[in-house]
Amino acid sequence: MFDLLAMTLAGEVPAAQQGETATLRWRWLGEGLLEICPQQGYQQAVLLSAGIHGNETAPIELLNQLVSDVLRGVRTLTVRLLVVLGNPAAMRADRRYLHADMNRMFGGRYRDFPASGETARAQQLEQLATNFFQHETAERFHYDLHTAIRESRLPRFGILPFQTRSYHPQLLARLDAAELDALVVHRAPGGTFSHFTSEHLAAASCTLELGKARPFGQNDLAQFAAINRALQGLVSGEAPSPRQGPAIRVFRVEQSLIKRQQDFVLHLNDDTANFTELEQGRLISEQSGEAYRVQHAKEWILFPNPQVALGLRAGMLLTEVERSTLF
Repeated sequence: MFDLLAMTLAGEVPAAQQGETATLRWRWLGEGLLEICPQQGYQQAVLLSAGIHGNETAPIELLNQLVSDVLRGVRTLTVRLLVVLGNPAAMRADRRYLHADMNRMFGGRYRDFPASGETARAQQLEQLATNFFQHETAERFHYDLHTAIRESRLPRFGILPFQTRSYHPQLLARLDAAELDALVVHRAPGGTFSHFTSEHLAAASCTLELGKARPFGQNDLAQFAAINRALQGLVSGEAPSPRQGPAIRVFRVEQSLIKRQQDFVLHLNDDTANFTELEQGRLISEQSGEAYRVQHAKEWILFPNPQVALGLRAGMLLTEVERSTLF
């Protein structure tokens, strides 16, 4: 069996592009793209993606090991599985992206960016996911695996896309089992891969942020043991493990800070960690004709980054809410 990550980093095409064993069949669908299906039928169709940002390597390594275990028969497969290594060119360059952030391009938003390899890849991944889920009668799930640029006071968290329906209880149970510290709920549509599969393909979807971005080979994968167990259980049809740690905290996005002017200033230190708590009334950002001060008794900052291009999000302000918000 081939090594999907090694082949993708080398830009190679496998000699055989499909095959089968007594328990599964597989198809190579393009660079970093692999579909695996059990021979005995399935009840769930699962998309697992990583590397939408090319330098977020730990989830890519986890996913590659999972694929290897499934193909070698070390791990039983009970779901129809699509594996996506999102941005191979950026992975090879050890960069987040080469031209523009691909995780802002989904839902057709790639048309709003200058044409590049990344706009073409976003379009390809939309079509791939559509083909995978379009006529699927099984339950649909998508986990998009990332790591964060900066330190985080809550290191492992999930981001749930905006949707009008309740979040799938089995998705939430799996996130609990992964020992995530927090969940963040969006209140508006966005350009992420997980939002696309939720909105357009009716998948139970989540973006997972699993620690800090590091180069290939420099990850302590022991830090990701809980999410690794959760993914292994997912593809093998095992019930989620009971949560061991404190209850997962749930946050809601109250405000997105959009950089509209070149004079945009974010009044936070460059090393401000994700989930830093901010007091009411504090000035957070300013630009011509607009300023934002903390509105609630407590708000938390997520993804502060004043260096983004005009029109993109330079940070999000969160409030903590009850878990019942998810239903």
